[in-house]
Amino acid sequence: MLFANTFQRTHNPHQQNTRSFWRYIHIDMYLFLAIVLLTIMGLVILYSASSQNSSMLQQQVLHIGAAFAVMLLFAQIPPLIYQRWAVWLYGIGIILLLSVLFFGHTGKGAERWLNLGILRFQPSEIMKLALPLFLASYFHKMHLPLNNQCIIAAIAIILVPALLVIKQPDQSTAALLIIAGGSVLFLAGLSWRLLSSLFGLAMLCAPLAWYFMHDYQRQRLLTFLNPERDPLNKSYHIIQSKIAIGSGGFFGKGWLNGTQSHLHFLPEHSTDFIFAVLGEEFGFIGAIILISVFMIIILRGLYITIHAQDTFSRLIAGSLTLTFFFSFFINMGMVTGILPVMGVPLPLVSYGGSSMITLMAGFGILMSIQTHRKLLTT
Repeated sequence: MLFANTFQRTHNPHQQNTRSFWRYIHIDMYLFLAIVLLTIMGLVILYSASSQNSSMLQQQVLHIGAAFAVMLLFAQIPPLIYQRWAVWLYGIGIILLLSVLFFGHTGKGAERWLNLGILRFQPSEIMKLALPLFLASYFHKMHLPLNNQCIIAAIAIILVPALLVIKQPDQSTAALLIIAGGSVLFLAGLSWRLLSSLFGLAMLCAPLAWYFMHDYQRQRLLTFLNPERDPLNKSYHIIQSKIAIGSGGFFGKGWLNGTQSHLHFLPEHSTDFIFAVLGEEFGFIGAIILISVFMIIILRGLYITIHAQDTFSRLIAGSLTLTFFFSFFINMGMVTGILPVMGVPLPLVSYGGSSMITLMAGFGILMSIQTHRKLLTT
């Protein structure tokens, strides 16, 4: 058996050369292929969801090209560099979020963007990476498990950008920031007892949050609790989404044959509710295939997390993977009615550029962690 294993390792040069090439360009082959598959599926769905709008499809292709370039760039940077620059990235992110409060560009009723003339971007997208990087760098210097002082400091680090984003207002991004930071805190060894206490405290404070909500946020919560309360107005989105998914049945109506999106019954069918288009045209089978691709990416992310060689790499890899999981879980949950509508796009499938670039930058960091590992055995 030992001779056979040795023979296989030394007499399979093609496989060794292939792996060497991917490692040379610092790309994890399995994660890369799964991401490519998901983006191709996203383009197919988007073409139908946009009523065969070729200009929107071309724009999305440009978004994907830019996102892959960012992923490749971030994959070249060793994890040690991310660790050293984490505090500066977090500080820059906080300054940019503060700048939004004074110089922010308003769009769709929210002040979330900074307009630099040739470029308009959301600083909150930068914080999706800067926050977990800073927390992972902070915990890397500590002796785990965490003491109370570290936990209190971590909660403050999470709440500062989250509250600034809520002020914009952008509750969906604030929730993802809390998830990204909270996942680092959890992976660093937050005890279940303390986690339960924090959850209980949040539940006790939940009624107070009602008085700080905007009217549209209250309406979303009431619609979630009773979707039939206003079927022609507040509940319209979720009712039409359920109709689209339910009408798809097991095999779907076929590509380009959906009626809810093509006849404009389904709002936001190219962005937040694009999963409903998939359910109508490809049915239960199509939904399972898409979810399976998501799970392949998540499982690969967890594999990279488990095999990371230091605390910083494990924490940031785990946080990025869990944030990706919750992003698609929240989107599918709100489209199917098991969660309130939060405005979270379906990762790598919904139309848009800024969130996609942030996600691919995160995947680049994951690939950097995997391909910059020092091989301990041959």
